[in-house]
Amino acid sequence: MVCVSEPISSASNPLVKRLRALSDRRARTREQAFVVEGVAPVWQAVEAAARIEVLVCCTELLADSPAVAMVEQQAALGVRVTELTRELFERVSGRDGPSGLAAIISSSTLAAHDLRVATDGFLVAAHEMSNPGNLGTVIRTAEALGADGLLLVGGCADPFSPQAVKASMGSLFHLPIARLPDLGSFFDWAEDTGVRTVTSSARTGIEVAGADLSGPVVLLLGAERTGLPTEAIDRSDLAVAIPMAGRATSFNVAVAAGILMYEASRQLRR
Repeated sequence: MVCVSEPISSASNPLVKRLRALSDRRARTREQAFVVEGVAPVWQAVEAAARIEVLVCCTELLADSPAVAMVEQQAALGVRVTELTRELFERVSGRDGPSGLAAIISSSTLAAHDLRVATDGFLVAAHEMSNPGNLGTVIRTAEALGADGLLLVGGCADPFSPQAVKASMGSLFHLPIARLPDLGSFFDWAEDTGVRTVTSSARTGIEVAGADLSGPVVLLLGAERTGLPTEAIDRSDLAVAIPMAGRATSFNVAVAAGILMYEASRQLRR
């Protein structure tokens, strides 16, 4: 392995303390950094040219993984690489059966007006989405279906939390993300940008498959428990419904988001 010094074995080491501290949202916000763990997500961060502060590895756990060569290549390019003993890596890991590779990565979000949406494209906006797993799934689906970016409106979950990062499956490194403080600023942004706003509600009679989702549009998603407030649906340019045949009264927000994004992507590809 590339490390020439002895692996770190002490939990009081400053790097180990930082790895643990970044499990807290306040620390992530303050330091503008987050932790990614696992061979696939770290590799995706490398390929996406994410700003990696340090690669943290365990030779014993990595064994003969192809990631060893990738880490050595990154070290040769000047990326800092630090090794932990197996015992310590397993102690600080947030996973069962850790793979032996993690990274501290600088985090950043854009200003809303820096998001670029193509004339035949779409964006996704999440209002007060509180579950980081749902948010990570939305990020993964949005990137997979070709969304131009994601807007976090109001008090959303942290997209850089361990749960969101894991659920995003690397898509976090490829999808531009911006923040807006509230729905008022969201609709002002949409008007200034010339993007049509689309909401989803069980109370509207317009089925999503029959709606015009030609771009540029932004699909606004609501909170898990309460959905979107009535005033947001009333103010949107278009409200659509996802038909349901069973006894369920609603979809999981990440599932609903996937359906809406797929239809927008399908129409825009025609």
